[in-house]
Amino acid sequence: QFHVIGVVKDLVMQSPYEPVFRTVFVMASGTQNVINIRLNPAMSSHTALAAVETIFKKYNPAQPFEYKFIDDLYARKFGDEERIGKLASFFAILATFISCLGIFGLASFTAEQRTKEIGVRKVNGASVFNLWQLLSKDFVLLVFISFLIATPLAWYAMDKWLGNYVYHTPISWWIFAVVCFGALLITLMTVSYQSIRAALMNPVKSLRSE
Repeated sequence: QFHVIGVVKDLVMQSPYEPVFRTVFVMASGTQNVINIRLNPAMSSHTALAAVETIFKKYNPAQPFEYKFIDDLYARKFGDEERIGKLASFFAILATFISCLGIFGLASFTAEQRTKEIGVRKVNGASVFNLWQLLSKDFVLLVFISFLIATPLAWYAMDKWLGNYVYHTPISWWIFAVVCFGALLITLMTVSYQSIRAALMNPVKSLRSE
């Protein structure tokens, strides 16, 4: 028979991929070799550990004083996820950079191909903002089309990955909205240089050969 002195919430002490098992913590005299201690957050860990070691050496001087932090143990459980996250971040940044180079080159080519059209529109009274809209709208449309294609695929992949964990965060819609806004902003920033440069060009130069 045991005397219950307390009940705690579920603890994920083993694999994060499996549900929590029923656990009983027993204080057995004479066989205790591990002690769980909660350090005072107002005190530095170095000072607290020194005090604990002093007490430990007082009652068990022959044994070495060894300790581990619970947050380090939990961090090791998600070591693979951290490595995957770092690799995913690296390749995402690399893919974004390569995409920006491609968009910049395509914007330059488009502006060059429509130089005379831009000149005619400018002579007829089109403003720089109107010309910027003219050259940017096609790229904005491509961003929205790619977003509509990528969103369900990304949601499905994330849902399958999170499904490996018993406890996981839900997928929020605002994540996709932020990604779409970020992609749109990066695209406009990349295209705007060539668009505004073409819009500010002297129409006489662009129409000289006409």
